[in-house]
Amino acid sequence: MNTSVIESGEKEFIRAQEVLLKLQDIIKQQVLGRDNIIELAIIALIADGHILLEDFPGSGKTTLAKALGEAIESEQIAGECTIPFRRIQFTPDLLPSDVTGVSIFDTKTDEFHFRNGPLFAYVILADEINRTSPKVQSAMLEAMGEKQVTVDNTTYALDELFFVIATQNPLDLVGTYPLPTPQLDRFLFKITMGHIDREAELQVLDSINERKRLLSKQNKVNRDDILKARKTINEQIKISRTIKTTLVDISRNLREDDRVLQGNSTRSMVLLLPALQVHAALRGRNYVSSEDIEILIPEVLNHRIELVPGVNDFEKVLLESMERPLEELAKSTLAK
Repeated sequence: MNTSVIESGEKEFIRAQEVLLKLQDIIKQQVLGRDNIIELAIIALIADGHILLEDFPGSGKTTLAKALGEAIESEQIAGECTIPFRRIQFTPDLLPSDVTGVSIFDTKTDEFHFRNGPLFAYVILADEINRTSPKVQSAMLEAMGEKQVTVDNTTYALDELFFVIATQNPLDLVGTYPLPTPQLDRFLFKITMGHIDREAELQVLDSINERKRLLSKQNKVNRDDILKARKTINEQIKISRTIKTTLVDISRNLREDDRVLQGNSTRSMVLLLPALQVHAALRGRNYVSSEDIEILIPEVLNHRIELVPGVNDFEKVLLESMERPLEELAKSTLAK
């Protein structure tokens, strides 16, 4: 291969890494004690996935989503300015048109004009998504799966960067509509926030004013740079056949396990591939390894695997299903 082509590829890879690390740095200035969750959020954004955050109110879910959205510059695209971040508070009386947009009749022109809803943004915080009706959830399903919305039989494209961070409170079950399996399967990761440690919590209290000051002055990441980083990582991070074989074998082991009532879909493995590539890129590798699988696969499968009644230890079931395929992967790697 031409040397200049190789050098060009290396420069693109370095630029992609820089975009990821810059995003990390910006968000870490606003979200303290959540480094692993910040990384998962960036992985999902670059891998073109969505995430579901499940935890109690006040655990930092909104802060994380807002910090990510406000880290991206607003840009003019086709004459229109797309807002980087929008928050939608889901309630039982919300209508699909409240999130997708609505057709407005113009009496001057005798024509209908579409008015964009809050889904027309880069990063969407879908707050308490399990509080809204199945109709609204279906509208979100189309947006998350197809990056488009349909209003009055007309389809409107969402931005290519469209990314959803949805939240739900697991402790509050009154007036909620549990997300159906197809909706859950659209989320790349389901993350439980948990409490931050003592030192991080003290730092949050000590740095309130400082973080507000940083927010007003922070540099932002260009939308096009994020999309270029996504393309570069997809093209340059290698996924070997043995890695794919390992993923298939882990999935088959889970489906055949007597403790598993419902295994994961093939789509979950398809969604996992770009996430593995981003995880590898964050560690400076141009190939996916077993380390990437071990770290990410629990986050991808924890909301997709349904265990039989009486079995509650998902981690144990998963580790046992992963053991043999990962051993075979290690042997094949050593053989090379």
